[in-house]
Amino acid sequence: MTPEDIAQKARQIANAVETAIIGKSEVVELALAVLLAEGHLLIEDIPGVGKTTLAKALARALGISFKRIQFTPDLLPADITGSSVYNQKQGEFEVRPGPLFANIVLADEINRTTPKTQAALLESMEEHQVTIDGNSIPLPSPFFVIATQNNVEMAGTYPLPEAQLDRFMARLAMGYPDRAAERRILSQQQHTRPLEQIEPVTDAAEIVAIQKQVRQVHVDASLQEYVLDIVNYTRNQPQVILGASTRGALCLMHAGQALAAIRGRTYVKPDDIKTLAVAVLAHRITVRPEYRLRGITPQSCVEEALQRIRVPVD
Repeated sequence: MTPEDIAQKARQIANAVETAIIGKSEVVELALAVLLAEGHLLIEDIPGVGKTTLAKALARALGISFKRIQFTPDLLPADITGSSVYNQKQGEFEVRPGPLFANIVLADEINRTTPKTQAALLESMEEHQVTIDGNSIPLPSPFFVIATQNNVEMAGTYPLPEAQLDRFMARLAMGYPDRAAERRILSQQQHTRPLEQIEPVTDAAEIVAIQKQVRQVHVDASLQEYVLDIVNYTRNQPQVILGASTRGALCLMHAGQALAAIRGRTYVKPDDIKTLAVAVLAHRITVRPEYRLRGITPQSCVEEALQRIRVPVD
């Protein structure tokens, strides 16, 4: 596929998704960039702003399988990965796959379950496989985890540890739509459900092919240095306990490649990195408690880095 073909396909996917997700073009574009960069997405926001709808709309537009896991305190690791069950007719054990065996997996309210079950996602997200009774079983391609969590009601939750957060390529917030978009939502859904009307515009094989081409998008050495400068800035500030990891630098570069491909280019621009930096790096940064009381946030640390670090010539 040519860069123009990839950009056109990305527009078709985005247009299909935006029939159900109105007024959130930037969120849809960033979610698609994470998918094409072979990453995973964490959406952190209040209930009722479209987190689940975004996941379902993406799956319908892409024409790939979708499973939703409602995380609860009593959920066990085997409930999501699957288990071995004895088949009396065959006289042997057989694997019954869990809901992780899908192209898009929605981990709904991931902070509602125990760390043991949260950790069961680690292998699948990093290795694209699960282990059942000592046997490693590959997951389908593409494999995309969208996890959601409510950042308001924290009672009875299990905050994601840094190791788990670092597995997510990006963290996004949906936010409230503006009044005009919300009016369109009310009018549009008065008699119909737009989600059910989304038709597939691609398939799994084409998405995998695009993912491979995304990795061929050129990243100039000066832009690699720019990414490293941003990451190192987050590590060397007095207000920060934990800065962005090396995985964070890789994710920022790969997400930049995907965003450039979506926009029809064969090379990454500084604007691609600046657009993605907060979403990709902020959730990997831990601010010291005394600075949090002064209003310093991980987002502001990344924004400060973007303001202070010299941007390479385009």
